[in-house]
Amino acid sequence: MLRKLYDWTMSLASSPRAGWALGVVSFVESSVFPIPPDTLLIPMVIAKRQKAWIYAALCTVASVLGGLAGYFIGAFLFDQVAQPILSFYGYAEKFSDFAARYNEWGVWIVLIAGLTPFPYKVITIASGATGLPLFVFTIASIVARGLRFFVLAALLYWLGPPIRDFIERRLGLVFTVALALLIGGFVAVKYLI
Repeated sequence: MLRKLYDWTMSLASSPRAGWALGVVSFVESSVFPIPPDTLLIPMVIAKRQKAWIYAALCTVASVLGGLAGYFIGAFLFDQVAQPILSFYGYAEKFSDFAARYNEWGVWIVLIAGLTPFPYKVITIASGATGLPLFVFTIASIVARGLRFFVLAALLYWLGPPIRDFIERRLGLVFTVALALLIGGFVAVKYLI
């Protein structure tokens, strides 16, 4: 089953719809969706290395726009939309303590969350809900998300063929490590917030 999923992702990565799919996943991941855009970015760059920079830029722009959507959810729709999302992820009860500390370290929190597997959507919503200045949030998001996606694209561009061989030979290991990082991000949020 894992091999079929990998093959499907690789075929999507080389299809004409790939850019749209990457943009949509990057946008919704920053506000509500739990799967990071790296899951599409990696195979897309591996499939078409010459488009690495376009894909990284697309990820960055869509992710920042999605982050702004999350920010506005937190700022204007906290009770109607953000509260249920935070409750779904188990963060609602700890949010008030978090909000008190958030603005003091907000720019660093956005930078760190934007660079790591940490669930970015929680930070985008929290930034709006706690009133982190929009300009600070936007600049930190552009820097963090841009750095994350462009560094990943650069590594895949320069090391693409050996990485593709490694992934295809050790697909189970790569999937397990990626899943552990994703779960680790959610666990980190649970104990940090």
